[in-house]
Amino acid sequence: MELALSPAGAGVLAGLEAAGFRAWVVGGCVRDALRGKTPHDWDVCTDARPDQVIACFARTVPTGLVHGTVTVLWGETPVEVTTLRAESGYSDGRRPDHVEFVTDLSRDLSRRDFTVNAMAWNPRTGLADPFGGRADLAAGVLRAVGEADARFAEDALRILRGLRFSARLGFAIEAATARAMERQAGRLRAVAAERVRTELDGLLQGAAAEEVLARWPAVLETVLPEIGPAVGFGQHNPHHCLDVWDHTARAVGAASADKAVRLTMLLHDLGKPGCFSLGPDGAGHFYGHAARSAELAEGILTRLRYDNETRGRVVRLVRLHDAPLPAEEKAARRLLNRLGERDARALIAVHRADTRALAPAYHHRLEELDRLEALLEEQLAQNACFSLRQLAVNGRDALAAGIVPGPAVGRALDALLQRVLAGEIPNDRAVLLTELAAYAG
Repeated sequence: MELALSPAGAGVLAGLEAAGFRAWVVGGCVRDALRGKTPHDWDVCTDARPDQVIACFARTVPTGLVHGTVTVLWGETPVEVTTLRAESGYSDGRRPDHVEFVTDLSRDLSRRDFTVNAMAWNPRTGLADPFGGRADLAAGVLRAVGEADARFAEDALRILRGLRFSARLGFAIEAATARAMERQAGRLRAVAAERVRTELDGLLQGAAAEEVLARWPAVLETVLPEIGPAVGFGQHNPHHCLDVWDHTARAVGAASADKAVRLTMLLHDLGKPGCFSLGPDGAGHFYGHAARSAELAEGILTRLRYDNETRGRVVRLVRLHDAPLPAEEKAARRLLNRLGERDARALIAVHRADTRALAPAYHHRLEELDRLEALLEEQLAQNACFSLRQLAVNGRDALAAGIVPGPAVGRALDALLQRVLAGEIPNDRAVLLTELAAYAG
């Protein structure tokens, strides 16, 4: 069996072996290469100590000496090189209290999370796979290395990593591993928000995100308690054939794999349980749920320390996720005016995903969204006016027309823009100058 190493990976292995050490590429890069995927980077493990690794190469960065990690700069490519180690005493449920450098590769691999990540390869000695990772890879199974409860007690983040791998790779989680994840899920409450956020983003963008969300709400609830009321909450409405959480999972799966859009679909209906009412006809209603969901989204994204831009975008998209979007020219212009091109496209994507998660009888709405998107494309192609900066007149023109300096200038220009957006007047300079003169008069 051969793996097509990158020049950097091959060079680092050769450099260590030339100095008399043993070395292997290890972990996720081996997993991906065996799946026929090109790894993003190649990690290396070795029996060389960190100081010995540094001595082998011209340019290195001591990124984690206490844990045995040195980054070797091979040309412009960084390669992480870690000394074989054993770990013990995870008192914070995240990092080992004690690290012992070892020379036994199998002992190093035994501390890793899942069997598919516990393989190493060397071009001379071949594949090292003491825990059956290659067979699990072929079967599409995620299995903890050794005793599953112990792995997750050592580092609770591995539970979310398992869900991310399942969503990304489409792998099933082996039964004993799944039970241990559920038993140990409470430990996730001690994991740093930034690490939860990273794993959540990876999960949501996976091809099998819908299946993972639908299967694992009890685990996800430990870091997103706001989803709890949505699980199993019936909607009692002909538009919906799923409860709130299963609708949410399906909407995420139906969305484009854009981080903001998928985050929006995860959060868009969390306010529904608190807004539920039953009409005289027995139909369920959720008046005000978009605003309530936006409030919950704001709290969740702040708690998980999302950047301000992502938080602002997602909260706005959640708030607008059920706003009317008629397939009309002026609606396309107003959408561009309100959101700009990027978020106008994102909001249409949100509505499309939400519609795909409705009962099939209501999927005809997709055709209207397609027409609206086509109209939006036409407006962009025509360089249509949808913002003040595109208006054919400006503040100087307003002053020259005799409008009093101050807020009146902005009000006049905005009034003209609104009429252009509505299609009442063209974005023509001569026409707009006449209108400004009328405002001044």
